Amino acid sequence: MTPLTQRQKQLIAKNVLAACKDITKLNKTGYDFLYLASGFIAHYNLQGFIAHYSEHSLKKDLERNAKANQWRNFQPGERDADYYHAKRDCYNMILGGLIAADELDAQNFMRDHFQIIHIN
Repeated sequence: MTPLTQRQKQLIAKNVLAACKDITKLNKTGYDFLYLASGFIAHYNLQGFIAHYSEHSLKKDLERNAKANQWRNFQPGERDADYYHAKRDCYNMILGGLIAADELDAQNFMRDHFQIIHIN
C-alpha cells in the first residue's frame, strides 16, 4: 500500500475541515479517506455520507474516533506501517485544524463580546 504524500494529506485535511463546517463541501477524496478510517462507515456512497452528516456532527465523530485512528499497532519497518502512519498523520492534521478553529472561534467571541482592559 502506498502512503499518502504530504500534498495528499494537506488536501484531505483541508477538505475534511471544510466539510466539518458544511458537509456538502466533502469531496470524493475526503470521503474516501473518512470511510476507510476507523469508526466511520461508507453509507453506500458520498451522497449517503453527506446525508448522514447533514443530521450528525462530523466534528464530534472525528474527535470520538481519534484514538482508534492512531494505528499504534504498526511499528516502523513493519509491512504497511508507512501507509498507516501517513493515515495517522493526516487524521492528526484534521484534529489539529479542529483545535485551531475552536481556538480562533473563542478568540473571535472574546473580541466581539468583551472589552479587554490592560492593568499595569
